Amino acid sequence: MSTNLSKSARTLRFTKMHGAGNDFIVLNGIAQDLSNVTREQWQKLAHRQFGIGADQILLVEKATRPDADFRYRIFNADGGEVEQCGNGSRCFVRFVLDQGLSTKNPLRVEVTHTVLTLRSHDDGQVEVDMGAPIFEHSQIPFNAGALASKQEFHAILYALPIKTPAPHDSWISIVSMGNPHAVQVVGDVDSAPVLEEGPSIERDAAFPKRVNAGYMQILNRNEIKLRVYERGAGETLACGTGACAAVVSGIRRGLLDSPVKVRTRGGDLQIAWGGMINEVAQSVIMTGPAITVFEGEVKI
Repeated sequence: MSTNLSKSARTLRFTKMHGAGNDFIVLNGIAQDLSNVTREQWQKLAHRQFGIGADQILLVEKATRPDADFRYRIFNADGGEVEQCGNGSRCFVRFVLDQGLSTKNPLRVEVTHTVLTLRSHDDGQVEVDMGAPIFEHSQIPFNAGALASKQEFHAILYALPIKTPAPHDSWISIVSMGNPHAVQVVGDVDSAPVLEEGPSIERDAAFPKRVNAGYMQILNRNEIKLRVYERGAGETLACGTGACAAVVSGIRRGLLDSPVKVRTRGGDLQIAWGGMINEVAQSVIMTGPAITVFEGEVKI
């Protein structure tokens, strides 16, 4: 892989990990300098044919604030930096503990908008306090504009016009888990047009920073199936923040009760949300696996 920063290649050490099939390249940014890696180089590293292959690239860095143990940065497969990645946060804590970077458990980790609390359990599962969901449109961000809307229990749904595969309106609920999500309920998630609709929802003008498109099938009040078309990555086998957003949406719509098992194509996640107390949104707790696949070196 060539670089326009230097005539000589340099070597990066990495760990390949996954959380319920959502796969990552994890890099120690404390022990090696990652400051000059370009967007194009992140793209090449994430490419499944010409690089290592990953949905996202995760960076472990020194904290910049006193109430955190580490800083956590995320780059999508398209090379763009994003605010949050739930499955990646579980891999983050597993990496930090396995690499001997810390013995603390739980860990407090700085992300773009907040500090997450991450706890590794003896059975290999990792629990993450994902913080409170965000519904304020300006913070998501989401511009409702002239979109039709309706109320369903405590949630407001919006009719998002979809052009492909056939023109229609999708009734979506909007929530941010540090990154924006548009969640819709479908009768059968396996036949849902995720790949056909996902790209247009992701880039709809109502979402200034694009959006993750979630498709949720309700199995019972404590279990759903979920597929997510992620901005900058396409459909992934699992999406942690997407699972949190879907469960929050389902509870707000009166369709689900906490806790909820979320069945993704890559594995199961457990999501718990206490709802609103005195009009204050409570934290969402996500529990799921974090697996190391292999370690290696790559020249860029």
